[in-house]
Amino acid sequence: MLNFRKTLVALAASSLILVPGCGSKEEVSADSGADQHTLVFTAIPDQNSTELQQKFDPVAKYLSTKLKVPVKYLATSSYDASVESFKNGDVQLAWFGGLTGVQARQDVAGSMAIAQGSIDPHFKSYFVAHVDTGIQPSDDFPMGIKGKSFTFGSRRSTSGRLMPEHFIRQNTGQSPDDFFGQLSNFSGSHDKTAKLVEAGTFEVGALNYATYDQMVADGKLDPAKCVKIWTTPDYADYNWTAHPDLEKTYGAGFTKKLQQALIDMKDPELLAAVTRPDGLISATNDDFASIHTLAVELGFLE
Repeated sequence: MLNFRKTLVALAASSLILVPGCGSKEEVSADSGADQHTLVFTAIPDQNSTELQQKFDPVAKYLSTKLKVPVKYLATSSYDASVESFKNGDVQLAWFGGLTGVQARQDVAGSMAIAQGSIDPHFKSYFVAHVDTGIQPSDDFPMGIKGKSFTFGSRRSTSGRLMPEHFIRQNTGQSPDDFFGQLSNFSGSHDKTAKLVEAGTFEVGALNYATYDQMVADGKLDPAKCVKIWTTPDYADYNWTAHPDLEKTYGAGFTKKLQQALIDMKDPELLAAVTRPDGLISATNDDFASIHTLAVELGFLE
């Protein structure tokens, strides 16, 4: 009986020793802030989501090393989801298109466009047609696409919807629905638009020129079947937009450090994630004022 009591006392004593130890580990885990202080970023899913994950994971590693904070890429299911994640503070940095960037910054006071591709101040869209339409490339808006089956990209895409719709209205005096004689179709992404036109599922479509050119260069698209028939005038487009929470979480001046890290990103593998082989340059909200004006006119900011 005595030995049994001694055993109980010993167990109780060991428990007293272990409990603080366990609590200490929990405190260390919480205090480390590994989860709370991870910089999470996303990108509009303008291409295959699986490929984007593979492309942006190395960018996360680069930024983590450069900024000395944990960084994680978070895939989103749609353009709207990307904007909502930014608005909710679930992500603190996003690779947006011109329109989605304007939408996000309008709803998050203090958010800033901080970087863009060197090509983005002079971006453009291609109108493409299936070879069987017989529509030939031209410097003028292709009025021959009237009444054809047509698809945009995402509903919230700058280069796959907003600007193509603007140029359709500007050159025809009609809405897309009236000009094509049917309700607008949306493929969901630039690469899908290209492949749908290549397959003849749609006779005509509009997508950003960088995606089309890259798909052709990579052998993923046959330009003889998906024919580039018209190139739009230039406009401002993609950008990295930073959330104001970055300054609260990592301290004053962090956003500037992040901007510089993006501009310093020279590795071709990293730049391939945003299809910007010539690198990134600085950006400001004012660079996208014309996109904001047009989005208001067409009712995209309601």
